[in-house]
Amino acid sequence: MTVGGMARLRSVNPATEEELASFQEHTAEELDRALVEADAAQRAWRRTSLGQRARVLVEAARLLRQRRPESARLATLEMGKPIAEAEAEVDKCAWNCEFYAEQAPHHAVELPVLAGAAVRHPGADGRQRRAAEHSPNVSQCALAIEHCWRRPAPHLACSAPCWSVTRRVGEATERLSTDPRLSAVTLTGTKRAGAAVGAAAGRAHEKCVLELGGSDPFIVLADADLSNVADQAARARFLNAGQSGIAAKRFIVEQTVAEEFERRLVDATAALTIGDPLDPATRIGPLARADLRDGLERQVEESQALGAHVLLGATASTAAAGSSPHGPDRRHPRDAGVPAGDLRPVAAVIRAEDEEAAVELANDTPCGLGASLWTDDTERGQRLGRQMQSGSLFVNGIVASDPRLPFGGIKRSGYGRELAAVGIHEFTNIRTFWVQPAGTPRRRRSPSE
Repeated sequence: MTVGGMARLRSVNPATEEELASFQEHTAEELDRALVEADAAQRAWRRTSLGQRARVLVEAARLLRQRRPESARLATLEMGKPIAEAEAEVDKCAWNCEFYAEQAPHHAVELPVLAGAAVRHPGADGRQRRAAEHSPNVSQCALAIEHCWRRPAPHLACSAPCWSVTRRVGEATERLSTDPRLSAVTLTGTKRAGAAVGAAAGRAHEKCVLELGGSDPFIVLADADLSNVADQAARARFLNAGQSGIAAKRFIVEQTVAEEFERRLVDATAALTIGDPLDPATRIGPLARADLRDGLERQVEESQALGAHVLLGATASTAAAGSSPHGPDRRHPRDAGVPAGDLRPVAAVIRAEDEEAAVELANDTPCGLGASLWTDDTERGQRLGRQMQSGSLFVNGIVASDPRLPFGGIKRSGYGRELAAVGIHEFTNIRTFWVQPAGTPRRRRSPSE
């Protein structure tokens, strides 16, 4: 949106299409000023002890829990996420802060590399200087997150500024990724955005972590407990109306149980309440933006043209409104399979002849974020799971992020890892220290040195 020649970001309620707020984009001068302030804040942060940093995280967690009702409601209004899921996300953010407050001192310390040698690498000497640019449709959520950091660490208030850009996204990306005051960049976003950020970071020789979403497979083997798996499949696919990067995208089912699984999945999906996302009973709310809804509708139509058959669906108009007064539209479940390509309707079920074919289909994608496999034989699940190409594998469980476990993808789903100890080390400077007592006689170097 442009007003008076100035571009603005609009915050729109996807359930009602009502404009909630608008924000003027930041100028190049404001961006430069924020970088100066962020650099100064980072220098101050480097001088704080791990104990002080932990206290900041604990306070941020407290504020997140204190503001849970308002923050969750804001997320629901801006992106359509069902309120129960929004509340759970706030709790998870607080848990992440508490986890690192407790665990970071154990992971970011000087540790001896060689027993008896004076070689040490201080992981605490970090140089992370992050530039936080949010999705353009959730400006209010971004500001709410920024508020949680301003309170516990006012002297670091500009270390993670929220920047609003619309027409100058490419310019701002290049500017941020190549600025010498930034030593690392991390992005959660689309593959196209990841390619732009990764290229810019590469030109600047900067460390980069990219989490770019996926096309996660959900393999169902013939020996799986279908009654339980179908319920889990519906949950895995429709988390945040299917807009989660780690939501299951492709259900790959062994041929002998495919028909039963499809029937059970239809029943489990039909049982999900579609409605007002502010209602705690709602399980499926609207998509975050109208263009996402239109794109999804095109994918369904294209998949049907390639031979897919719709088993269960709702019209685009009711989906946009976040309600379905007459309930979902059931259609006769003929041969419910879809082609094995990369098109992804709401929940694509693909039939596989056997376990080897299922794994081959799972790997037949340029993405590789998460994957899950369901079987009554956990050893079999682990054996097949090792053949699957993904950043994480869950056997008999829905793919999820957890601060105790590394999270990230391979192939076009990005590189690098977030969370756990690995996540800390991604953005710390691992330095080698060699300290030799003064006056130690110099030894003759070997030819290999």
